[in-house]
Amino acid sequence: MKLFVYSMRDFDELPNFERFCQKYDIEWAYTKETPCMENLDLAKGYDVVDIITTVIDSKMIDRWHENGVKCIATRTIGYDHIDCAYAKSIGMGVIHITYSPASVADYTIMMMLMGCRRIKHIMERAAVQDYTLKGKLGRELPDCTVGIIGTGKIGKTVLAHLQGFGCRLLAYDIYESEDVRSLAEYTDLDHIFTECDIISLHAPATEDNYHMIDANAIEKMKQGVMIINCARGSLIDTEALIDGIESGKIGFAGLDVIEQESGLYYFNRMGEPLNNPQLAILRSYSNVLVTPHTAFYTDEAVANMVENSIVCAKNYMEGKKTPFEI
Repeated sequence: MKLFVYSMRDFDELPNFERFCQKYDIEWAYTKETPCMENLDLAKGYDVVDIITTVIDSKMIDRWHENGVKCIATRTIGYDHIDCAYAKSIGMGVIHITYSPASVADYTIMMMLMGCRRIKHIMERAAVQDYTLKGKLGRELPDCTVGIIGTGKIGKTVLAHLQGFGCRLLAYDIYESEDVRSLAEYTDLDHIFTECDIISLHAPATEDNYHMIDANAIEKMKQGVMIINCARGSLIDTEALIDGIESGKIGFAGLDVIEQESGLYYFNRMGEPLNNPQLAILRSYSNVLVTPHTAFYTDEAVANMVENSIVCAKNYMEGKKTPFEI
């Protein structure tokens, strides 16, 4: 198999690609550039292209297909940035990956704790030497009812790691898991919205759950509810979220993902207009923590992402079944 890697980061991914391509006897090359119409021909003669979160549309897929590419491997769990239906319609495979669920799960719980203790506000005030207590009163996580939406590997790990905190735990998923029943009580979305002090999202982005957190959902929630999103930005209607924060309905939002983040996150945009006014508004609030899609980012997860993208693509090219083929 011949593999061409886009968006290579030499400070963390490159050593892993060198190690695992040697391990699996893969012929490969790379560029630090993100895929665009001007550089798609770099993959000519390669069987598989390996990408991250760049939007891949039908025109790009056609160019790769003309150049002999047979499979697109994304070293991400999500694959909504790829026009998968079109790729498959012309006979190209699409592969995604899995990685250590503890990376995102721990980050999620960190955000919950930071929200409970108003850490962003405390740190902002301390930076200007305001060491008073007013406005900094927190709450204790064990007193909260936590709702987890999406109980795949990451959601399940969040629930498992929350066991030691003594929270009441509720869960929702269209596919319920027997393993999760020992950790939390499954219920419907309306019950999650009305009962939970903290709501955390761990669902993939699909047409069916687009803006599942909208104005109607927020209206049902408790006053001062905390919302955590370390999944996909499209799960939340950002305008409705901003309205909820402004009204005081939402007491804290921890957002590792946002809508229209493609082209921003993972790039140095210092000094540039971002063309994302919603991001600027969200960052301005003392009760909103915005991080640039880094919940996954641990040494173990990066190694998993690289190795699994190689292994899954190799299995596809050899005609072997893999659960990570779209």
